[in-house]
Amino acid sequence: MAARTSTPEKRPGFFSQLKTLYTFTQKEYRWLPFLLAGIVLVGIALGVVVGFLIPPLAVWSIILWGVTGLLAGILAAMITMTRLSTTAMYKKIDGMPGATGHVLSSSLGRNWQASEAPVGVNPRTQEALYRAIGRGGVVLIGEGNRSRLTRLVGEERGRVQRIASGVPVTVLYIGHGDDEVPIAKLASTIKGLPKKVDRATMAAVIKRVSSVSQGLSSLPIPKGVDPTKMRSPRPR
Repeated sequence: MAARTSTPEKRPGFFSQLKTLYTFTQKEYRWLPFLLAGIVLVGIALGVVVGFLIPPLAVWSIILWGVTGLLAGILAAMITMTRLSTTAMYKKIDGMPGATGHVLSSSLGRNWQASEAPVGVNPRTQEALYRAIGRGGVVLIGEGNRSRLTRLVGEERGRVQRIASGVPVTVLYIGHGDDEVPIAKLASTIKGLPKKVDRATMAAVIKRVSSVSQGLSSLPIPKGVDPTKMRSPRPR
């Protein structure tokens, strides 16, 4: 038997994450290096201009403001790259089974509770139903063919309404058709729902739903998205 080690797993450093983030984003946007270089140069130029405009006019002042502009340009370039990497990630996972679970587990924040695993799956066609609970109530998200999701949605809606009577239940479908939500807008759509549930009620609903879910058989994540590979790395 292999000996166990107490040494914690070494996580990638800041520059390693930054390199991975750049590589991931540049594959989707080939013009990324030119954009980032332009942002940094604009930052330097603005800093130098400010140095010329603010008295007293001196070489040290121009250099100082130029360095300030450089740092501001680097920060703006990193923010731009992070946002582009998120867009690239959504483009890559759009239409893939399991994309909904990935977004729910990584993009909703602390005010919502959701699992990467679906609460209902059609094992033959891989249609899946996901659930999120928050201040906006209970949200059911269907992934796949809408007509084939009818039974899964109806069963889960009925279960939620029985154990959390009076809590609003919203049903969303992932897609690009009428009354459907693109995967890139899923998190913002859920977080934009009006807050109709207080925190105490939200906690009670989570507890009730969790107790019922423990009695159900565990469901696999639909094959298609590998969350460990598709997650867009962010510099910390």
